[in-house]
Amino acid sequence: MEQKTYAVIGGGSGMGLALTQILVGRGDRVLIGGRSQDRLARARDSLGSNVLACPVDTGDHASLQAFFEQAPPLSGLFTPGAAYVTGSFADATPEVAESAFRSKFWGQYWAVRAALPRLLPEAGVVLMSGAASVRPLGHPAYAACNAAVEGLTRALAQELSPIRFNCLSPGTVDSDLWRRRPAEVREPAYEAFSRLSLVGRPGAVEDLAQAALFLLDNRNMTGATLFSDGGYSLR
Repeated sequence: MEQKTYAVIGGGSGMGLALTQILVGRGDRVLIGGRSQDRLARARDSLGSNVLACPVDTGDHASLQAFFEQAPPLSGLFTPGAAYVTGSFADATPEVAESAFRSKFWGQYWAVRAALPRLLPEAGVVLMSGAASVRPLGHPAYAACNAAVEGLTRALAQELSPIRFNCLSPGTVDSDLWRRRPAEVREPAYEAFSRLSLVGRPGAVEDLAQAALFLLDNRNMTGATLFSDGGYSLR
């Protein structure tokens, strides 16, 4: 098989790292980016010469431009990396209310724009939303942001065809992000999600990586949102 190259923003940890491991394991090359140079270096050192690591800040246009300028022609892009805070409608400050849009929506929007000259015509792009788009439990700005990413996916699929654009929408995932939070915050969140989902547990990063791989590879998938949320959105 021909060796392909992919870019993963957020490839130093979590589901981005899990997908990178799969891609490298089947012989592909991966350009990984993120804000933590330490995590990127550990991922590069553990996965070998088929991984190129470069810091990138999706909130900085120049950083995104520099990241993709070094990329060869890309067969795919996955963008799970984002950092934001959430709050209630009544109490959130402007900074908190706008946080998800700045990082998760505009970060992915401008990442795709910067990557566009490097994306091959047959490339697949996987954006990241979240199941709060269809089943919000408070945090209305965050819920709206996820719905906006899904709408962006459909619009990009139409405008930029034949490049394929799809969206991956998880529920709560047992990831590095959650594991870095205090147990008194993490465990109640896991228990609540387990009660609200059909499978009775949070997702695993490997679950999401396999779902992202499917969207990257399947040539008949475009403009779709795939809910890998354990049935959370159905209850």
